[in-house]
Amino acid sequence: MKIAALLGLVLSISLAAPVAQATPPAAPVPLAAFFDNADFGEAVLSPSGKFLAAKVGGADRREGLAVVDLSQISIQVVARFADADVDHVQWVNEDRLLFDTIDKRIGVGDRRFAPGMFAVDRDGKNFRQLVNRNPGFIQSAGAARLLPWHTYMMGQRGAQNSEYVYVRSQKMDGPGELRYEELLRLNTRNGHVTSFGRPADTRSWMLDDKGEPRLTWGHEKGVQTIYLREPDGEKSSWRKLASFNAYGVAKQGFDPLAFGPDGTLYVVSYHPGNDKKAVHTLDLATGQVSVKPLIELDGFDFSGHLIFGRGKLLGIRYVREARDTLWLDPDMKQMQAEIDAKLPNTVNLLTVPSRPETPNVLVRAYSDRQPAVTLIYNSESKTFNKVGDSRPQIRAAEMGGQRFLRYKARDGLEIPALLTLPNDKEGQKLPLVVLVHGGPWVRGNSWGWDANAQFLASRGYAVLEPEFRGSTGFGARHLQAGFKQWGLKMQDDIADGAKWAIAEGVADAQRICIAGASYGGYATLMGLARNPELFKCGINWVGVTDIQLMYSGHWSAISDLSEQWKEYGMPQLIGDPEKDAEQLKATSPLLLAARIRQPLLLAYGGADQRVPIYHGTKFRDAVKAHNKDVEWVEYAEEGHGWALPKNRIDFWGRVEKFLDRNIGTGASRSDQGQSAPPVK
Repeated sequence: MKIAALLGLVLSISLAAPVAQATPPAAPVPLAAFFDNADFGEAVLSPSGKFLAAKVGGADRREGLAVVDLSQISIQVVARFADADVDHVQWVNEDRLLFDTIDKRIGVGDRRFAPGMFAVDRDGKNFRQLVNRNPGFIQSAGAARLLPWHTYMMGQRGAQNSEYVYVRSQKMDGPGELRYEELLRLNTRNGHVTSFGRPADTRSWMLDDKGEPRLTWGHEKGVQTIYLREPDGEKSSWRKLASFNAYGVAKQGFDPLAFGPDGTLYVVSYHPGNDKKAVHTLDLATGQVSVKPLIELDGFDFSGHLIFGRGKLLGIRYVREARDTLWLDPDMKQMQAEIDAKLPNTVNLLTVPSRPETPNVLVRAYSDRQPAVTLIYNSESKTFNKVGDSRPQIRAAEMGGQRFLRYKARDGLEIPALLTLPNDKEGQKLPLVVLVHGGPWVRGNSWGWDANAQFLASRGYAVLEPEFRGSTGFGARHLQAGFKQWGLKMQDDIADGAKWAIAEGVADAQRICIAGASYGGYATLMGLARNPELFKCGINWVGVTDIQLMYSGHWSAISDLSEQWKEYGMPQLIGDPEKDAEQLKATSPLLLAARIRQPLLLAYGGADQRVPIYHGTKFRDAVKAHNKDVEWVEYAEEGHGWALPKNRIDFWGRVEKFLDRNIGTGASRSDQGQSAPPVK
């Protein structure tokens, strides 16, 4: 019997190649297929590979935790709640699991419970709550033995050879104000806990290959300090390994990546003469980064992780245009080739058990048209067993193709970008949505299926996603070129992307809309103000509307931007509120609101602490004084983005109608309205 059938999942997706010129469906793919919660998410192999832990739900049931015996293909649901869904899952050892919870039916603003933490045996026995879910001062009966609500799971799996795990306890001084993070050693059977000890107000930890704490680091006055503990040292025997500027200077310092089985510390760092981040080793005695990189990616900063097994480095998982794997181990290289031959139309990411005793390998397959599908591959029988489809309603043959490209900005800087085209519209001048990512100091998307881009493509729009200067992942020069360039050269890069699409014959020059969230929302408003001849409409959700408001805040709202970030990070990367005051005024959408006359859709979350809603209300009131075509929507329970499917579906339904009116089939090609002149 198929695993997916046992888990109650639909088996409709095919991994066959999509039809290049498929006949368009009679009706567009429904919004829910893109924006409902995924049907299947996390699945984790046990250390031996004999068992699979997976989250299972249903139409009217909360998402629970199930364990599949892969030898018998039998399933047991080991945990389910009436008021919460299972969230993160780890194997403590071969027989025991650790997990926390989330409530997927309410927004951030309505949440009253912390994630908590629970452990259970793989046969459903010896269930134990370890962490309190109630953040209040009054605890329920029996809660005195629980760890406090601000205790969380580690992202690292640990040794997986005892009843113990390490967990994090965060001490906060307010939203965004982490004072320190303490590391605790927790027995998952009896709840006994001990503190590991810390050298300072540290904020993050790294375990070594044996699952023991070796590194910790924190920030103070804009300086990041990393501390090292010797493998046989006492809990409190930490020594300073390195210190460097935490913000601004891209080529300083390093990011710890992993400890190898032999004790080698691998780090990600820039090296003099190399513009891209690469994987190096670090001399633990001197704190010096190796001169020669171990792994470097042509044209990209290294982003990813190392894969260890059988006492050695097996391979490297990385992100270039797409996510992929380089295997150093000959056996794994051969297995990857076998799987790729069987699934030639997808990127196939393999996960091996930490101590394999079976031929079972977890495979996550995806492409630009195909949402992720999870399978178990038996390396002896060379067969697959499908575990689950993330979005079974999506048919790859109906999705649009996506490609990674680079275009030149007006000053010659190359701008990476993703271009997604509707399935049957190659080579036509199309209405275009320029979709701007948030951050801005992050990478947007890598090549692969994306709900936002594919939804827009399914409605007939080309979608351009520029990695404007200041985006990470493309080298120090590209990152630093964006410092203090909000609304200036970063904005030029976005406009130049739209102009490139026009010149290439991709976009209809009279039907271009700009859209984005957070920083992308800010860029949307600045694009409308600076380039009204180019952008005919705009969609901003949870976007910054004035940089000075990020510094000053507002008496009626709480922001999660830390004071350290405001004092040491923002002045270097965005602009100093005093020294750069005139520049910040000139690049304030709020102060330029009178210039924006194009149709505009604004959406904000009432519980947003990253960009509090006063950013939206102040701008709405200012722009409506001069622009009668402004649509406003507030999702009172949402934070910085839409957590609830009903709100995602509602929002993108509004987007669909808005675009259709302004640049789609419902738009009047002869009446585009009048725009203000460009900002000089």
